Amino acid sequence: MSLARIATAVFAMAVLVALGGCASTNAPEAYYGLTAPENLEARARSGSGARQVLVPQPRALQALDTANIAVVDAGPVYTYFPKAAWTDTLPKVVQAKIVQSLENTRGLRGVGLPGEGLLIDYQLQTDLRAFELRIDGRDRAVVEIMARLVNDRNGRTRASRIFRAEAPAKSTSVRDGVAAMNAAADAVLREMSAWVLGNV
Repeated sequence: MSLARIATAVFAMAVLVALGGCASTNAPEAYYGLTAPENLEARARSGSGARQVLVPQPRALQALDTANIAVVDAGPVYTYFPKAAWTDTLPKVVQAKIVQSLENTRGLRGVGLPGEGLLIDYQLQTDLRAFELRIDGRDRAVVEIMARLVNDRNGRTRASRIFRAEAPAKSTSVRDGVAAMNAAADAVLREMSAWVLGNV
């Protein structure tokens, strides 16, 4: 093998090693999840115990449709905690917690995801409008979800509502930021679960 070919091969290997190092540097070192509220005491409408609700994946703009954990400064300007991520993309994480919250009410016959084959009475369609740590002067978590209950048989909207909660963050660390987001999400999911049971 000529010296030129050897030099080319060595250079190519060096590039691959460097790229591998970058990939490992950018990989999350910790994954964070959300907890679903428990001990839910929601008032149900007469007959809601016979209802089955489908929970599609929430819609979100690209800034939130990611596994990255959002930090928002005045503007708003979106950045993300380095080396940290949600356990899945945020819409999927929130979808799973909505399902668990509704199941924890024990007020519905069934709660399911698309493709599970349930005979559905209502769909709970949601839009993620905010799910972030705000650092624009007062460090706090903000969670805002727009929800619509749609009759699955005729496509008509039964009810719609915006749910929003804020929770103070002890600091701007990822641990304290996620803890504050969990607290805000807990308040939103409790209120949303009670609202669903009161309208199906």
